[in-house]
Amino acid sequence: MLVFLRLTASEEIKILSRKIVSASISGSLFAILLGIVTPNPFGETIDTVPGYILLTASATPIYLMYSFPVILTYGVITSIISDELAKLISTKTGNEKSELIISGILHVIFGLVLLVYSLIASIIFFITDKVLRKKNKDYKWQHALKSLAIPITVFLIFMGIVWSGHILNGN
Repeated sequence: MLVFLRLTASEEIKILSRKIVSASISGSLFAILLGIVTPNPFGETIDTVPGYILLTASATPIYLMYSFPVILTYGVITSIISDELAKLISTKTGNEKSELIISGILHVIFGLVLLVYSLIASIIFFITDKVLRKKNKDYKWQHALKSLAIPITVFLIFMGIVWSGHILNGN
């Protein structure tokens, strides 16, 4: 990749793997959060707590289906670009402490594509990636592939809740 010109192949794999893990975690968190905040995107009134829970459980897998591929592709690419540009700018200006702030600003700028929704997703991605980076673990392809089980598990859990709700309601 063009932004990775000054990195070794193992460093590239480590960064890309961490970004994929970040996407898996943040994409799942984003879908759950969006399901909780907007359980009924069509604006109908929700009268009961069980109705709210069932609508939240129904909306979360749908949000996950549409948001996760975008977070995995666009989010990973723009996060790598943001981090590399921040690193470049901070070393050119001689202020390496500003790298985190510049990276955060670039994540926000790239996150403004769909305004509020993508902005929230980019902030969650940024925080998740920085937490994982702080752990200073050597991420490998196995970690990235295993992390894809997170959104699949979230999807299956929420679909199970929906299925259970329909069984209990006799539908």
